[in-house]
Amino acid sequence: MSDDIIETEECQRKDPMDLFHSGQVVKICAPMVRYSKLAFRTLVRKYSCDLCYTPMIVAADFVRSAKARDSEFTTNKGDHPLIVQFAAKEAQVLCDAAHIICPFADGIDLNCGCPQRIHEDLKRTVDLCQKAEAAGVSWITVHGRSIEERHQPVHYDAIKIIKQSMSIPIVANGDIKSLKEAENVHHLTEADGVMVARGLLANPAMFAGYEETPFQCIQDWVDIALEHGTPFTCFHHHLMYMMERITSKQEKRVFNVLSSTSAVLDYLNDHYGLG
Repeated sequence: MSDDIIETEECQRKDPMDLFHSGQVVKICAPMVRYSKLAFRTLVRKYSCDLCYTPMIVAADFVRSAKARDSEFTTNKGDHPLIVQFAAKEAQVLCDAAHIICPFADGIDLNCGCPQRIHEDLKRTVDLCQKAEAAGVSWITVHGRSIEERHQPVHYDAIKIIKQSMSIPIVANGDIKSLKEAENVHHLTEADGVMVARGLLANPAMFAGYEETPFQCIQDWVDIALEHGTPFTCFHHHLMYMMERITSKQEKRVFNVLSSTSAVLDYLNDHYGLG
């Protein structure tokens, strides 16, 4: 695997369940394809994110290919607690992938059909969750929409019913864009944690209480991304998300078409004294 994967004895591994037993709502960075990689996880951890997921990894490819393992997973000593999410159709393949990754992760997550989360007949979802609990899972994350409702309001009431039907922790996911909204969802659903995807892309400092991305967070991203050798497209796209609320339409037209790291750094320096 990559040089960024450290030896087992150096891992600062942590038990994620300690977070759920703390009595505080657990603030979680979602598994986002292309985005929730090591550099971004490092950034959000600086701003009060308690627990991070990797992007979804196809377990069969991970088991079969050393190249896939090198490209899909990197970590370091500070990247904990860390949950690795796999997609798998066969139990043995998932088991094999988990066996490979377990020295470097604090937990394994199974993607159960994103974006399908709750069923129109909520009893079916509760039944599925109870079966998962009986099988021994530690917690379940619920996105409060059906498959037909990708852009509809989240059914926080459904998440609350699921929570009340379970003994293990439940994490609420869907349309959380600020710390205040995270706290509101916690109270509405009684969930033990909140998971955020797009809200953290737009403002990686949201769990620290910032309403929009502070300039220091942008500078931190530049420093972290350059240190990790983040590919330009990923580096640039994160900045486009982070600066969405603080740039004018004219500024976006210029910034969003920049085509090199040096051009981005020059722009940030010229306009904001950053970079």
